[in-house]
Amino acid sequence: MTRLLIIADDFTGALDTGVQFAARGARTCVVTEPAYDFSQAGADIQVLVLDAETRHLCPEAAYQTVFRAVREALAAGFRYVYKKTDSALRGNVGAELTAALEATGAERLVFLPALPKMNRVTRGGVHYIDGVPVAESVFGKDPFEPVPASSVAEILAAQSEAPVVLLRPGETAKSRPGIQVYDAETEEDLRQTGRALGREGLTLCAGCAGFAAVLAELLELEGVPPEPPALVPSLFAACGSVNPVTLRQMEEAEKAGFSRVHLTPVQKLEPSWPETEDCAAAVSSWLEAAGGGKRFILDVNDPPGRDDTAAYAREHGLTTEDLRVRISSRLGQLVRRLLDGGLEATLLCTGGDTLLALTQAVGAAELLPVRELEAGAVLTDFVYHGKPYHIISKSGGFGEPGLFVKLAQSLGAGEQEDAEC
Repeated sequence: MTRLLIIADDFTGALDTGVQFAARGARTCVVTEPAYDFSQAGADIQVLVLDAETRHLCPEAAYQTVFRAVREALAAGFRYVYKKTDSALRGNVGAELTAALEATGAERLVFLPALPKMNRVTRGGVHYIDGVPVAESVFGKDPFEPVPASSVAEILAAQSEAPVVLLRPGETAKSRPGIQVYDAETEEDLRQTGRALGREGLTLCAGCAGFAAVLAELLELEGVPPEPPALVPSLFAACGSVNPVTLRQMEEAEKAGFSRVHLTPVQKLEPSWPETEDCAAAVSSWLEAAGGGKRFILDVNDPPGRDDTAAYAREHGLTTEDLRVRISSRLGQLVRRLLDGGLEATLLCTGGDTLLALTQAVGAAELLPVRELEAGAVLTDFVYHGKPYHIISKSGGFGEPGLFVKLAQSLGAGEQEDAEC
């Protein structure tokens, strides 16, 4: 049986890549333990997706994490390795691709960073987001991992000494060792390259969800697709992303009638706040506002025009990394409190840090992706206290402005409320 290991650097990326295989019926499991024991993977698992959580590590630590995972997976019988990268090239791309290359001892690693269905393409070795070179896009201003260059070769060279070979769709260059970067502007470009490489040329490759879909097809990883579950017709969004794409989606949702609560700096960052009566009262009010077929957003961002969180951070000596960790952890804790309080809703979670914090809060170490509801919006199941829940995850930088509204409409969330109006 073909066995494939996918190594992602964050949680939403793990899911939006894994679902490309799950949707075809391949037995796919997403695990969140970077030190996962690959020998324990079930014999029926065709695709194992490891969320290695390397996005925020230093390059050296990211290299070691990926190197270990690849070495141990190969020893456990995995034949194919796919290093999932961020579609905007954030994180330790050079260090991680080098780690995969050196751990396998291969001469070449095939890299297709494009995601054409989200208008993220590679042309002439330069990566573009919505027609803009990536370093000049919103991802060049990312508060945690800004992308400093638009040339893929330049991005890789910042963390790797491996040769970089630039290729057009469908080309092959078996005699040229190193990281082989392919241009792609369309889905057909991805397929053309995959077909030219063949199965033997795909044992070690990298990219985002775009080429993963092609890989699933070429490796013939399939079975009985999962049945779409019946979803609760309420939408509760836990938004931990600061990306302008998600901010725009929340603005559009609020205009469409979503309730939206901005967490205050104390609610997000004060260690003792969860134990206060104020927290209990807030959770109670959110439960009332979110239940019964409604549409609700719990947002970690300050209201427009305010910088309360930055002011709190300066006053308390908190770094950007402190803010990232504390806020995502607090949002996960609050969602768990809401579930404990009886929240009945389909969950929507934006941002990999938030999603990981939530699954850690509810003790869900393994997730099974079900299907992609919209481009980049993945439906996943998890179990908490013996009860199954459905959660929609998406990267902070994914989706059209009306995504939240569209998802709510697909669930029937808010229909009763609208009718009463």
